[in-house]
Amino acid sequence: MMQLIDDYNPPFFFGSHYAQTIYPALFRKVEGLEFKTERIDTPDGDFLDLDWVLNHGSKKLAVVCHGLEGSSRRPYMKGMAKAFYNQGYSVLLWNFRSCGEELNRKKIFYHSGATYDLDVVMQHAAASNQFEHMVLVGFSLGGNLATKYLGETTTKPAQLKAGIAISVPINLSGSCDAIARPSNYLYSRRFLKSLKSKVLRKEAALPGSFDLNLLKKIDGIRMFDEHFTSVIHGFQDAEDYYTQNSSIHFIDSIKVPLLMINARNDSFLSEESFTYKSSNKLFHLLTPKAGGHCGFPNFTSPDYWSEQKAVGFAEVNI
Repeated sequence: MMQLIDDYNPPFFFGSHYAQTIYPALFRKVEGLEFKTERIDTPDGDFLDLDWVLNHGSKKLAVVCHGLEGSSRRPYMKGMAKAFYNQGYSVLLWNFRSCGEELNRKKIFYHSGATYDLDVVMQHAAASNQFEHMVLVGFSLGGNLATKYLGETTTKPAQLKAGIAISVPINLSGSCDAIARPSNYLYSRRFLKSLKSKVLRKEAALPGSFDLNLLKKIDGIRMFDEHFTSVIHGFQDAEDYYTQNSSIHFIDSIKVPLLMINARNDSFLSEESFTYKSSNKLFHLLTPKAGGHCGFPNFTSPDYWSEQKAVGFAEVNI
């Protein structure tokens, strides 16, 4: 096993968690990747849009999951893809339902624990018979999704060797409260505006599916989850949705090595994301003092610190 060290030191001009979060999200440019797009069907008659970055002849594949209201083309996704590609991997970046360029057909969207769609992606990749080794990577909501998937009892591809999860809200209720803090107002407003916009677009495509008068009254992510996410996806309420899908309940059951990286200055996460202790020896938690949310910028290497850690962990475990 590689030695795991919390040795991230941000550049001096990225001293705050705001800078460590915002700069990579808004200003980072990742060039040189060639995407091959693919649309696959889901068992319920919907579809998922995939972006492949193929390293021809490679037997190694990294599957990468984005965060809340993200997509396969976000800078953190492309940065991770390039780091793995440069190490000889093919990479599969996928869009959650209605996170690609086209809205999905069904009323449901995506959510923090929708591992049924992740499994479709993983089984599709494995069925190609191109890859002998697969690793699963997830950011934020996608990190919770990946961690939950790894801990579930469902049959997974035999090629799946390891997981890496970054900036993970392992307690969804606690992290929802964290995002609702006044210091995160701009972030939560941005997420909520995007979520509401998708409901409006979906209602235009499927008239009568949503209560738009209620939508106007939604003033926070928890309230959105209470009246939309939970209802749409068959949960009793927001707390039931959070409880059933928080990855903290699945970590002890993980059967492949998992590296989780949560910066202690990540303002989106609750205390459990930094302090959780598991008896599962396959679970490795790094909690560097800095890094922000899906950040970890540096300028000493083309790869960000989190990307270096992810590729190193994968290489040791395949």
